[in-house]
Amino acid sequence: MSRTVIILHPGGFGDLLLAVPAIQSLLERFPSHQFLLCGQDEPAEFLADCGLVDRWLSAQSTACTALFGGTAPDDALLRHWLSRCDLAVAWTHDDAGTLATALKDCGAAAVMVESPFASRLSSIHQSERFLEIVGGHSGQVCKAPLTAPKAVREQAEAFLTKLGASHQRPLAMIHPGSGSGHKCVTPAVLLPVLEGLEAEGMQLLLLDGPADHEIVQRLLPHIARPPILLSGHSIRLLAGVLSQVHLFLGHDSGVTHLSALLGTPTVALFGPTEPARWAPRGRAVVVIREKPCRCASWDAVRNCIEKPCLELSPPVILAACRTIHTMAVNPRIS
Repeated sequence: MSRTVIILHPGGFGDLLLAVPAIQSLLERFPSHQFLLCGQDEPAEFLADCGLVDRWLSAQSTACTALFGGTAPDDALLRHWLSRCDLAVAWTHDDAGTLATALKDCGAAAVMVESPFASRLSSIHQSERFLEIVGGHSGQVCKAPLTAPKAVREQAEAFLTKLGASHQRPLAMIHPGSGSGHKCVTPAVLLPVLEGLEAEGMQLLLLDGPADHEIVQRLLPHIARPPILLSGHSIRLLAGVLSQVHLFLGHDSGVTHLSALLGTPTVALFGPTEPARWAPRGRAVVVIREKPCRCASWDAVRNCIEKPCLELSPPVILAACRTIHTMAVNPRIS
């Protein structure tokens, strides 16, 4: 019976993607083990689809919440995995040791429980902080560890064809929002960039995520040729679409991290968040941040009206897009 490694990561989409290099590091150290990931439903399922882990379990399931509460899970699957567990890793706060004790009591031979925000960690970038917790090194950060499954790529190809995407024009996906509007440039910054991309022959895909509707609606009336609008789609389908595009332009968001990890040429616009800590990692990534943020806290960011850190230059952004997309091979054309 195979031995196991169990990973618990209750954080959100972008946070889980930042932990991918650390999971890769564990896979190299335990090549014959089976891996179980307990995380947010959709991103955890996607990482399992990509072959990064063997199984996944919802962090919101009663089995996982029992562990976080310090008691044995009632789920037979999780109990079985714990009974064969050589290492359990949990990237979360556990000041009282409640979770660590529960994992040991359930059979985990070794346990590592620590938040990537812990003050003792010396690494700067968040991906490297996950690595540091499990004893990895910054040099192990992978450039493009994820590949969308073939079925997902084929589904995305059919989806884009149905929406009228051209097989002859390069595709550029633009995500004008993020989880927080305080991270996003204004339509006045984005519009000249979109116009420039279209003038250079690109077909635009505009991502309208759960928190993006307002800024998308502000952009649409000013775009001369209506873009293909992507709204309400799963992480799996977005990953498939990202595997089909020539260029991705976004802010500090989970989708930007996904694009970078898939190897899609990515331009990431940064303002109040620090690129040294949060920049996406990948084989073809350009981060643009022209002015450091002057706010001392996130509350100050929320109350900042001018937001000079987000006054980015459209010509600079367009030049970065022009440079980075030459690194791509568009699968819809090749």
